[in-house]
Amino acid sequence: MPRGEPDLPVPDGREPDGSRRTALLALVVIVVLVAGGLFLWGALSHMAAIQDCVASGRTNCAPIATPPSRP
Repeated sequence: MPRGEPDLPVPDGREPDGSRRTALLALVVIVVLVAGGLFLWGALSHMAAIQDCVASGRTNCAPIATPPSRP
């Protein structure tokens, strides 16, 4: 990496656009990672509950979808 001057603020007090885009991109990545982690946590806890049910010897652990009966 070339060693140069650090990014200095623009004289009118505004930050350069590149730093704002980088921060926004980092925020989006963090939000996506947190959402993915929450989804995995929910799916894994559901599967763990079903495994605990089966391990305890019960047979009605997971509901089975059946088509509605016709009259």
